[in-house]
Amino acid sequence: MTNAHKSAGEAVLDIRDLRVSFATAVGTVQAVRGVDVSVAKGETVAIVGESGSGKSQTMMAAMGLLAANGKAEGEALYRGANILGLPTAKLNRIRGAKITMIFQEPMTSLDPLYTIERQLIEPMVEHGGIGRARAKARALELLKLVNIPQPERKLRSFPHELSGGQRQRVMIAMALANDPDVLIADEPTTALDVTTQAQILALIADLQKRLGMAVVFITHDLGIVRQIADRVYVMKDGQVVEQGEAARILTEPKHPYTRMLLDAEPEGRKAPVTGESPILLEGQKVSVAFDLDSGLLKAPIVLKAVDDVSLAVRQGQTLGIVGESGSGKSTLGRALLQLLPHQGRVFFSGNDISNKDRGAMRPLRRQMQLVFQDPYGSLSPRMTVGQIVTEGLLVHEPGLSAAERDRRACAVLEEVSLDPALRNRYPHEFSGGQRQRIAIARTMVLKPKLVVLDEPTSALDRTIQKQIVELLRKLQADHGLTYLFISHDLAVVRALADWVMVMQHGRIVEAGPTPVIFESPVQDYTRELIAAAANNLSG
Repeated sequence: MTNAHKSAGEAVLDIRDLRVSFATAVGTVQAVRGVDVSVAKGETVAIVGESGSGKSQTMMAAMGLLAANGKAEGEALYRGANILGLPTAKLNRIRGAKITMIFQEPMTSLDPLYTIERQLIEPMVEHGGIGRARAKARALELLKLVNIPQPERKLRSFPHELSGGQRQRVMIAMALANDPDVLIADEPTTALDVTTQAQILALIADLQKRLGMAVVFITHDLGIVRQIADRVYVMKDGQVVEQGEAARILTEPKHPYTRMLLDAEPEGRKAPVTGESPILLEGQKVSVAFDLDSGLLKAPIVLKAVDDVSLAVRQGQTLGIVGESGSGKSTLGRALLQLLPHQGRVFFSGNDISNKDRGAMRPLRRQMQLVFQDPYGSLSPRMTVGQIVTEGLLVHEPGLSAAERDRRACAVLEEVSLDPALRNRYPHEFSGGQRQRIAIARTMVLKPKLVVLDEPTSALDRTIQKQIVELLRKLQADHGLTYLFISHDLAVVRALADWVMVMQHGRIVEAGPTPVIFESPVQDYTRELIAAAANNLSG
């Protein structure tokens, strides 16, 4: 990266005085308020800010992709011509061809019913005007360009057959299909593990250098900005509050909001529990295998997702389980909770619970709770927050009156710093961080002993992550909770866990006290994970 300032006169894309509003049932909401953003050929510009700051809506407006109730005013100049408000037919000659966009979650952007080949071909035929035979050859070239292994085979695959990193590479390949001038990347690495994230960032940087693209990178992760950006725009409440060269913004921020973003890394370290603390959860030689159907008249392929794993978690301890996507860490967590069939033995509070059936496990469920990565997907949209939080009480304490359940809901919502007066609202009315607090409240109302947290902060802004980490610490201290914290975010793991277990290909490759793992890792794989996350592990 050059870090050289590019003037608006050289801009490939120049957004001027952009205003975006949405008509809602409660009136007009101003999402973007007079924003100016420019990016030049070969330059990487980062737009940073928390969720709701307007950073994504700024670029969605420029691309003509606002929701039906959205309205954009101002200018979006592509090579000097205003494309804001162009008729769809004219706009389609530019977007998808000269200006392309990749999104945060490729699984929602890729059609599950079509092969990768078909999805790569369509934009080339539609926007590039080339024949299908040439498009097929180009599709293979693109998969090779973005370093997807076995590209010929992957062309015939469907999205669900690819890993998260491979799906994101397919999205990048689609965006590059017609040799764009501008690539807009909207949080493209948020849900990826640190090594895959580093690979995607390196890939974008390499492609930019080779193809001379301008890149607009939308993110809340300032660790990424340190690696990739020439210039930075910081957005808050729909406005740019600070802008300038990345080196200056990251070392000498002038605006308090920018300083707050830079200070939002999870802090503190958890003290280890003593050896006298009883073992709450123990796994002995736990293995989980899946049969993969390899086709008609062919023997199934067995995937060993968890391979001979043993562990012991003491009461009050936080065990952090880290590893890349596909390492088996989430599968292990579900097996320990008896949510997946497995080999080996599992003990909870000294009792063997290995492969107990649903009925036998029911009395233990309230003591062993699970918090998921995506609180929006795990909260029923048809239930109020109060109903969601107290749903478990209907099963485990059926004798409670409605009034007592409501009292419990109010108490636990206060405990997770949510206003109990909001309990009659629905999940979609809350932010991502608030929804995760609701998911935690649903768990805490049952007064569990063990909570398995599966990537509970990966989709959240750093500022919200810090708040959730502090909340989890407080709840653990107040209630003597034991956590199994599954994550690819090493900064959060270091702040929360007193013991870390590193998984690769279903096996434990290294385990030990958190300071030892982070400061003196023994295995190459652990060192690679920590090196890939280095920009988020300062301090």
